[in-house]
Amino acid sequence: MKAVVSLTIDDCFAVHDIKVIESQNGLFIAMPSRKTPDGQFKDIAHPINSETRKFLEKLILENYNEPDDEEPGDETP
Repeated sequence: MKAVVSLTIDDCFAVHDIKVIESQNGLFIAMPSRKTPDGQFKDIAHPINSETRKFLEKLILENYNEPDDEEPGDETP
């Protein structure tokens, strides 16, 4: 895991704990999930279609790859 991301949509809905993961095929995102009693992981929140998933993945990974110009502690809430 390379990073954990929070995403705010239209200043009215937030999704936390989106993970940026590095695999042999490169970086990808994993939506927040919860472990079920039988040991499987189920997404808590996720895009409904592949177009939206690709959009979110592109947006998150482009921002992940940008250089960080802020000093530690300068993050805006």
